[in-house]
Amino acid sequence: MPDDLQSLSLPVLHANPGCARSEEASKKEKCAVFAVWGDHDPATKTYFGLYAQQHRGQESAGIAVATPGGIASVVGMGLVVEVFGEAELRALREARGRGAVGHCRYSTAGGSLACNAQPLVERYIGGQVAVAHNGNLINGDALREKFSRAGHLFHTTSDTEVIIHLLASPAQQESADPLGATLRRLEGAFSLVFLFHDRIEAARDPWGWRPLVLGRLPAGGWCVASETVALDVLDATFVREIEPGEIVTIDDAGVRSRRFAEPASRPAHCVFEHVYFANPASVVFGQNVQIAREAMGECLAREAPVAADFVTPMPDSGRSAANGYARASGIVYREGIVPNRYVGRTFIKPTPEARRNAVRLKLNVISEMVRGKRLVVVDDSIVRGTTTREKMHQLRAAGAKEIHLRISCPPIRHPCYFGVDFASREQLIAHGRSVDEVRAYLDVDSLHYLSLEGLLSCMQRAASDYCTACYTGDYRLDPQHPTAEGVISEAQLRMFS
Repeated sequence: MPDDLQSLSLPVLHANPGCARSEEASKKEKCAVFAVWGDHDPATKTYFGLYAQQHRGQESAGIAVATPGGIASVVGMGLVVEVFGEAELRALREARGRGAVGHCRYSTAGGSLACNAQPLVERYIGGQVAVAHNGNLINGDALREKFSRAGHLFHTTSDTEVIIHLLASPAQQESADPLGATLRRLEGAFSLVFLFHDRIEAARDPWGWRPLVLGRLPAGGWCVASETVALDVLDATFVREIEPGEIVTIDDAGVRSRRFAEPASRPAHCVFEHVYFANPASVVFGQNVQIAREAMGECLAREAPVAADFVTPMPDSGRSAANGYARASGIVYREGIVPNRYVGRTFIKPTPEARRNAVRLKLNVISEMVRGKRLVVVDDSIVRGTTTREKMHQLRAAGAKEIHLRISCPPIRHPCYFGVDFASREQLIAHGRSVDEVRAYLDVDSLHYLSLEGLLSCMQRAASDYCTACYTGDYRLDPQHPTAEGVISEAQLRMFS
């Protein structure tokens, strides 16, 4: 960040340098968004809202504020606390904002670039807009190519920028509802917050892939967040979820709602939110994450019992399921692996080498506890196998007599195209391998994954409401044949035009 932030007094400061597009640059991201309107200090509220959701992305962070002179923004690479020191926050506060939006991000390898930090801020014929996005557009490349052929210039490799080009295009601007017309062109997963000079707009795709919730601040303002844990930090009251296919407008007059599309008949709530991504304190898709994970552990114990001296979790995301496994099995729970709290989540590190280094730094085995013992090690998932194999080797080196690995979700065999960082089969340890082959690779005595039926039995909604494509290959949308026109039906286009 620059030392001199006097330029924040200008209508816009968007510290987002250009970056070259490459074949390796990825747009697939699973992030956190936050927005607030009607508070006397929206920048600080947004800072804490992002801090509470830091687990969803650790590569970049940003805040944009609607000021009397325009939209001011600060974005940068790193954690929220690294991007925003006291000077940055003070400058945003002094901008006398009426509302703010914020974002923290992670990407796949190749996409961890400063130019992709959000919120993206642009000026167009309708004024200024700041956009923060959680999800992934499977037709983002098709839309980008169409705009590029028409002479549009792009400054990022993010699919979020495509949304701004759509919003600014004459076809959308000439419609009765430019934002609704824009969203009907998007294909894939998106939970979005838009900041305009006089309002916030929050929207969620018709399939409801990613969570997005509305809250009421104690002093009367409103906020929108990816997870309810951000509301808790601000002592805000949970009001409801933003519904699939809905746009919620928040301005000085209050809250209004309209639809840009009807909800999909078969929702696609990402079950991996409950398995891994969301904070245990959050309520996601109407269900508390901690309780769901404990139920997964209990089901796992019933499906795969084994004689052992104690149950130990892979910190931190395996802890909830390990508690459930220990309770259901009657085997004592002990923590034989201790996390270093100052190292981020290894799964969302941008490169394999970074992940390996983070594993060695993050997790320390207590040799005196595991030596000569039969262990049930519980983890939430195995994606690439980097973290798991490294830690199993360390347990062996520490003298563990037996290692029985239990995973609280099914094998991840298929890519995710809707916002999770496993977008190619080659990245997945379970793809093309039997469970026993994975067991041998990880060097454990036994390996059992929770069955899909067991996982879905722990969820409160109907099984058909969840996207399980990473386990089954059953995609709600065809990721191989996206279009630049979107997938909302012609009837719905006429209905909402």
